[in-house]
Amino acid sequence: MIDFLAHCRSIVGDAFVLDSSADMAPFLTDWRGRFTGKALAVLRPASVDQVAALVRACAQWRVALVPQGGNTGLVLGSVPDAGGGAVVLSLARLNQIRLVDPVNRTMTVDAGCILQQVQEAAAAAGCMFPLSLAAEGSCTIGGNLSTNAGGTAVLRYGNTRELCLGLEVVTPQGEIWSGLRGLRKDNTGYDLRDLFIGAEGTLGVITGAVLKLYPQPKASITALAALPSPAHALQLLTLMQDHCGSSLTGFELMSRYCLELVAQQFPSLPKPFAAPHPQYVLLELSSSESEQHAVGLLEQAIGAALERDVISDAVVATSVAQSAGLWQLREHIPLAQAKAGKNIKHDISLPVSSIADFIAATGPLLDAAFPGCQLVCFGHLGDGNLHYNVAPPDGISNEDFLLNQDKVNRVVHDSVAGFGGSISAEHGIGALKRDELAHYKSAVELNMMRAIKAALDPLGIMNPGKIL
Repeated sequence: MIDFLAHCRSIVGDAFVLDSSADMAPFLTDWRGRFTGKALAVLRPASVDQVAALVRACAQWRVALVPQGGNTGLVLGSVPDAGGGAVVLSLARLNQIRLVDPVNRTMTVDAGCILQQVQEAAAAAGCMFPLSLAAEGSCTIGGNLSTNAGGTAVLRYGNTRELCLGLEVVTPQGEIWSGLRGLRKDNTGYDLRDLFIGAEGTLGVITGAVLKLYPQPKASITALAALPSPAHALQLLTLMQDHCGSSLTGFELMSRYCLELVAQQFPSLPKPFAAPHPQYVLLELSSSESEQHAVGLLEQAIGAALERDVISDAVVATSVAQSAGLWQLREHIPLAQAKAGKNIKHDISLPVSSIADFIAATGPLLDAAFPGCQLVCFGHLGDGNLHYNVAPPDGISNEDFLLNQDKVNRVVHDSVAGFGGSISAEHGIGALKRDELAHYKSAVELNMMRAIKAALDPLGIMNPGKIL
């Protein structure tokens, strides 16, 4: 492959073709540190034309490539396998905000832009880009689009797919498709944009995007409610939606064990209630009118929930600092899990109406199969997305418990399927869930997906071994 790498160097320069173990190391290990792959080289283009030229070279030499943004993925979708024959195509140097159009409420960006950079550029123009998730300081827009990322504002604004109007993509043949049209209506045939969003780099390389912007809210109010059960949380969701409509922008469910774990690992964080409760909901209201309007809506809804015994107690943030403190409780759950030890993670979605029944049914099944296991159940209740993680029982080492991963997955995923849900809500499939996808997708669906893959990427060089 000396000729291939020499050609790549002629395209991007010697400094941006990394082939030493030390230089490649940061690009080869997944974010959770569970797996380290091998690569022929890491290629770091700085323009769309360079990306296209590199892809053409990969096609000519039949070299597989793994597109990578911030490498914050959770399903081994952005790292190469252990074979060592693929290259990593890092989009990190494609990091320019190309255009902000406040009148059209759009922003055109490079795929390598960090999500936080996009949020800040939108704010500087008096607008808001609402995608928000824990990795926003390091994940990239290209990765967000490739995995159709969700986050905490999906209830109001939708997944990344709903926040994108157009794409620029380098095809597996090295051609550039420019679909960067900031149109909300465009009925001119197949929607090619939707093929690439959520495809995890298996059909092409996203290099740019037109994103939707929204008006900045005049005020945001945060509250933490304590509840007896997940069923009560669903009642609260309905009540809040009836009272607040589209002003309800966040609705996060957290179990008692989640907050106990956060308190153990991060004792300096707020402790809003004197006594523990079985479940909690962190909710956020945003108003386009005024803070007084948001406070009024929230107080009315919380009052109705208390009167009807839907909630047991509630704390309303009265300052930006208090609001941030309440959100920190939610955001620190994954960090607390990591500090406490390894666990078996599930990113699932269910019909919102089925969530309480799923939780009630699945916990006993897991406890019967793995007595004493701990359930770390939290997530975006408003859009039906749960992070349903299973930690080892006391006295069982992480390593020993992880040997049961396939069995645990089967219990959880069979239950998800039984309630009409999905085994991947916002993290994608990657390599980690590839076999699980084959277990739960119908033959018709899988055959259609394979047909699309074969038509667009006949050489099979785009992120092989991911999804299919």
